[in-house]
Amino acid sequence: MTAAEVGITDVVDELAGVEPDERSAALRDRRPVTREQLQASFDALFAPLSDEHFALADRELVAAFATRLTADDAASAFYADRARSADPVAADIVLAEAARAATTGPIGHYREAGLQNENTDGVRYAPSEDAVIALGSRLAAALAHTHLLVYRPREADDTAIQALLDAGWDADGIITLSQLVSFLAFQQRVAAGLRALALAGPAPSDSTATEVSA
Repeated sequence: MTAAEVGITDVVDELAGVEPDERSAALRDRRPVTREQLQASFDALFAPLSDEHFALADRELVAAFATRLTADDAASAFYADRARSADPVAADIVLAEAARAATTGPIGHYREAGLQNENTDGVRYAPSEDAVIALGSRLAAALAHTHLLVYRPREADDTAIQALLDAGWDADGIITLSQLVSFLAFQQRVAAGLRALALAGPAPSDSTATEVSA
């Protein structure tokens, strides 16, 4: 389902609650190409020409999981609603898993010897047995990998990729999964930043907007 199909022309503006007379709207208008590219990325991920390697319903479920891991905000609510529309039973399971797995980060261990003193420990998520049974090993593996990319990106190594391959993922699906998680993190942060700007006051003058958006 594209943004247009749910009556949204710009998902970031929707998530941020951007109003035309706000500072955040003025700044976004100064980067129309960035706005278009961000929306095009959303459409490419959630309305692809083919979902052979990563089913659309599973994309919605992963998106709900990833955004709920990092914040209980407008973005997580938006993707939770989309996931419930795609598969209400699976969505409830995924959201419960995300609430259980949410933590702070980044954490993890570096492989490079010179960075060992920066290693940190924390929650290492594995889907519950009930979740694996209900969702299937393939989607469960995607949730585990999503948690790794969100909180332990330094450990995204060949072993992590092999776990996805063992669960039935192929190279194209793994690439799309990684792109999805990366996009969601960026989109969620942009929306949060725009909400903060909206609270800062009215739209800036042209000279101020140019300076801030440069």
